[in-house]
Amino acid sequence: MAASDSSAPDASPQDTSLAVALGRIPSGLFLVMWRDGDDDRVMLASWVMQAGFAPPAISLGVERSRDALPFLQQGGRFVLHLLGSEDRGLIGRFAKPASPGSDPFEGLEITRSNCGAAILAGVGNVLACRATASCTAGDHEVVVATVEEAIRADGAVDPTVHVRKNGLRY
Repeated sequence: MAASDSSAPDASPQDTSLAVALGRIPSGLFLVMWRDGDDDRVMLASWVMQAGFAPPAISLGVERSRDALPFLQQGGRFVLHLLGSEDRGLIGRFAKPASPGSDPFEGLEITRSNCGAAILAGVGNVLACRATASCTAGDHEVVVATVEEAIRADGAVDPTVHVRKNGLRY
């Protein structure tokens, strides 16, 4: 995810201040992976957080134009990779959606989750999830998902922390 310039030519000083302040809210970086028929799908996400203890749940902000949204709104099961600081090389690879019919994991070692989604070798923390609800949040949808299991858990892996220059766009 490339950072954007916080000073658009037509932005008012107030808009610029808002963009800078919102951009300083830190987040992690995550890979959401699911299987659509025979196609592997992946989305780089930054708006993910824990949303509940019992049952364990997460929330995920999804832009309405993303092809993951209909799948998630239908209760889809997916795998969430919590990218660690050593996984930064994966960010550029998955920053943009893969072309239809292409293999987004070409050259990478993967295994499969119970729902068929890809699990990348080497990523220290991976969760299996099932989407359970969604609601509108401006230009995004917030999807809530139950965490069904920790496929891989490594407490020694430091998470990637992402801070944007502009909190009003990617």
